[in-house]
Amino acid sequence: MIDDFIERKLGRRKIEYELPELKEMLEETYGVIVYQEQVMQIANRLAGYSLGEADLLRRAMGKKQADEMAAQREPLCPRRARARLPAQKDRKDLDLMAQFAGYGFNKSHSAAYALLAFHTAYLKTHFPVEFMAALLTSVTGTTDDVVKYIKECREMDIAVEPPDINVSDANFTPHGEAIRFGLAAVKNVGRNAIDSIVEARTKKGRFASIFEFCENVDLRLLNKRVLESLVKSGAMDRIRG
Repeated sequence: MIDDFIERKLGRRKIEYELPELKEMLEETYGVIVYQEQVMQIANRLAGYSLGEADLLRRAMGKKQADEMAAQREPLCPRRARARLPAQKDRKDLDLMAQFAGYGFNKSHSAAYALLAFHTAYLKTHFPVEFMAALLTSVTGTTDDVVKYIKECREMDIAVEPPDINVSDANFTPHGEAIRFGLAAVKNVGRNAIDSIVEARTKKGRFASIFEFCENVDLRLLNKRVLESLVKSGAMDRIRG
């Protein structure tokens, strides 16, 4: 249905309506069901649903309740039969409505999602490093998502540099044409520990050794487990020893 909408919008495919009565309700979307409100109109005007009943149908779609949508076939078919609609058209319209239930939104939500899509597409195109750094930061607590988006960075030729106690912040940050791994995404390293590292680094400068690191951070916040995680993550690979 999405491909059909695009082809019709660009004039590469003829705009058709399964029933002439649908034109009034689907004309603005090139004959394709796009909004939940359109399904409500179809149920109300062509199948005799009350607006309240049509809203229950909309709610089932909004919650992606496929079983509820299937259940609606039983009362919907005889109503449409009484309206003297062709059976073949009836079944196709029902199939389209059920298919629509998998992705449909109400019109106001559709507009908001479209605007958000334009904004994110613009940022990803023109500021890819900054965009991906922000995206990785947003999923810091979910390892699977971090791995997924690091893979996407590689596909975009954006290097994700390993964590480094001398330069990394809590979040993923742009670093030239690359992204520096955020310390908050290192397992077992909490925010208080990171704040202590950044504070000590700000006062003293770069840590020259692990001993110097331990002398300057608050060891009440960085226990053995945190230190081991930093070492295993490679965050201490660039200090002398």
